[in-house]
Amino acid sequence: MALACRWGAVSITGERENNEDRCLTDSSGRFFLVADGMGGQCAGEKASEMAIELISKKLDQLVDFERDDSQKVTSGIDQAVSHANVEIMALSELDPDFHNMGTTIAMLLRVKDRFYVAGIGDSRVYLWRSGQLQTLTNDHSLTRALLDAGTITEEEAERHRFRNVLYRYLGTKEGGTGAKAQAVDPQRGDRFLLCSDGATDGLKDKEIGALLGGGDDPEKTAQLIVDAAKNAGSRDNITCIAVFVE
Repeated sequence: MALACRWGAVSITGERENNEDRCLTDSSGRFFLVADGMGGQCAGEKASEMAIELISKKLDQLVDFERDDSQKVTSGIDQAVSHANVEIMALSELDPDFHNMGTTIAMLLRVKDRFYVAGIGDSRVYLWRSGQLQTLTNDHSLTRALLDAGTITEEEAERHRFRNVLYRYLGTKEGGTGAKAQAVDPQRGDRFLLCSDGATDGLKDKEIGALLGGGDDPEKTAQLIVDAAKNAGSRDNITCIAVFVE
């Protein structure tokens, strides 16, 4: 089918001194990116800015958005992520102000009549379809690894001291080892959400699903999710991009 999409994005500083989140909605709706930086002083902001700028430029160069060649699309995504990872690591090593900086990345690409989803770190991409919410990305956090190993429960994960500790993100050797993008065949009425962990720290998936499926305006929906996360106690930067398939 010929895809028609609407989208909206909201990002707030929240209870932090500065906003280390960055997001991008391509003006033609070809791709959507969310990055959540980390590091002292302005280092997190720099890392997320670099990720958004470098990945978007590489996607422009490497992906033919009018031709759905799965192998080339996933290869282009991997190359874009690897390039950004190398550049972030290089600046981190060269400039003491940016030492040990890093960032997550979550992305949604629209290639012809198919979507591609990828994520590194703990920024997420969700799909709401027919009243059901599905997480399309995997968190690269220590608590997720412990959950997958069966050593802790979901309840324990919510308050675990390592729940925001990542073992994989851009700015590390592991960050450039492949984005493992997956293809999604869209259906009319699908709704996608890209968000930083500021949203998921405040809201459970059930609450996100109710908000994502509730309204008809993607920007208002993104704002509602951001506001709900903040009101629920999230003290982090909060960023959301909502994409609605017509």
